[in-house]
Amino acid sequence: MNIDKVFKALADPGRRRLLDQLHLDNGQTLTALCEGMAMTRQAVTQHLQQLEDANLVAVVWQGREKLHYLNPVPLHEIYERWIGKFERKRLGVLHHLKTKLEGTDMTKPSYLYVTYIATTPEKLWQSLVDTDLMRQWWVDPAAGCARINVSDWKPGSAWQHQRVDGSGIVDMVGKVVEATPPRRLVFTWARPDDAQDDSKHSRVSFDIEPYSDGLIRLTVTHDGLEQDPEMLSGISGGWPKVLSNLKTFLETGKPLAHTHAAS
Repeated sequence: MNIDKVFKALADPGRRRLLDQLHLDNGQTLTALCEGMAMTRQAVTQHLQQLEDANLVAVVWQGREKLHYLNPVPLHEIYERWIGKFERKRLGVLHHLKTKLEGTDMTKPSYLYVTYIATTPEKLWQSLVDTDLMRQWWVDPAAGCARINVSDWKPGSAWQHQRVDGSGIVDMVGKVVEATPPRRLVFTWARPDDAQDDSKHSRVSFDIEPYSDGLIRLTVTHDGLEQDPEMLSGISGGWPKVLSNLKTFLETGKPLAHTHAAS
């Protein structure tokens, strides 16, 4: 998306306050957001539309309710471009985005991320399921290595999130729920020790759809994290980095510079 729209959206204090509201309690309705703002419902609606246009807010319908989510991906891209490269020791670090779960609809997604990538649905799908491609963009700076998701990607099959450093360490496991190339991929997500306990599995969904002007809209939803605050905290900072890496890889056609050392 146009980075100018991001800076323009952030320039208004009212829109920044709306983002602060979503930072405190993600997934709010228009009515709930209006209660915390000293402005008319129409003004809040207009501000939210500008934030959506800048990709700083993503929406999902829950029945008849339209829920609004802070989308940190553009902010992370700003960090990578203008801050991270000048501060290598903290590359990839974001402030954790916390959610107040008490008193909210527990059926709504825990986190929703949206990014727009200049690619095709087929290339994006392959980057999500092909381990040779994945090791070029899924990088964990904290662990100092690339990661891959290993599976045959058939519904009901297992998958593993493995480190590509020769250690054989598996950080996450789960089961494939849905695989409809090149449109939708869904799998559960859990620590290896919780592999047999379905109640401790959260769920990740990748939805791929054409947008406009050669752009593909990728929506990543991670829900079911309510019972695991530690996992929720890690997820909030991890996905923006992963999606930023994926976008860079697909749009440049080259491995990320730091994957050479990592792999």
